[in-house]
Amino acid sequence: MTSPVAALAEPLLDRWLSDAAQLAPDAGRDLWLAEGSLLLRGWSEPHRSYHTAEHLAETLAAVDELEEAGEVDADEALVVRGVLWYHDLVYDPRAAAGSNEHRSAMMARDHLHRLGVHTATVEVIEAGVLMTFGHEVPSRAATPRVLDAVHDADLWILGAPVERYAAYRRQVRREYAHVPDPDFARGRAAIMGPFLHRERLYRTSHAHLAWTDRARANLAAELADLSTDPGAPPDGV
Repeated sequence: MTSPVAALAEPLLDRWLSDAAQLAPDAGRDLWLAEGSLLLRGWSEPHRSYHTAEHLAETLAAVDELEEAGEVDADEALVVRGVLWYHDLVYDPRAAAGSNEHRSAMMARDHLHRLGVHTATVEVIEAGVLMTFGHEVPSRAATPRVLDAVHDADLWILGAPVERYAAYRRQVRREYAHVPDPDFARGRAAIMGPFLHRERLYRTSHAHLAWTDRARANLAAELADLSTDPGAPPDGV
């Protein structure tokens, strides 16, 4: 039986080819395919459980929803997807905090330059990948609509249906199986608690109105569970 993640490979590759043709029109299909294969290999590494092609597909679907709602136009949505293709390309749950995001941003910068993507676009994509560590959009961001959409798409999972959120929690726990239960619970609570207590969880108007209530309910339920088993934070959501 084909796994859900494996089933995503072909549609994701098709989507990457479409995006690559717009981001780097002069690179040509061979280079687009080579980069797409590299991306899918990264997102399919065996040690991943949550940070997989499923997460990538969910973030891309979230961008589609934000674009349909008018939060970003087609050109901005393309750049947002550029960020999301690379934002967890490097993912090691044992890495120091911020290391995965910085290494992913470096790969995005180097690979996109190699494909011939416009320098200004590469800089926005690199900034977007870096922003996913901590999920704080700079107050003077040069492209706030793009970064706001990246922020919300990456955090779509917080407002996922209850069953998907429960699966997400199990997936994250598997990625941190090396961390003892009490330490994981204490660290997870330290990361998720501030999201619950943010005055505004999502930055775009659509996500704020459509996803916030379910996200707050999911977070509150998880934190209540974690409080019964308090503990080393994982590196991000």
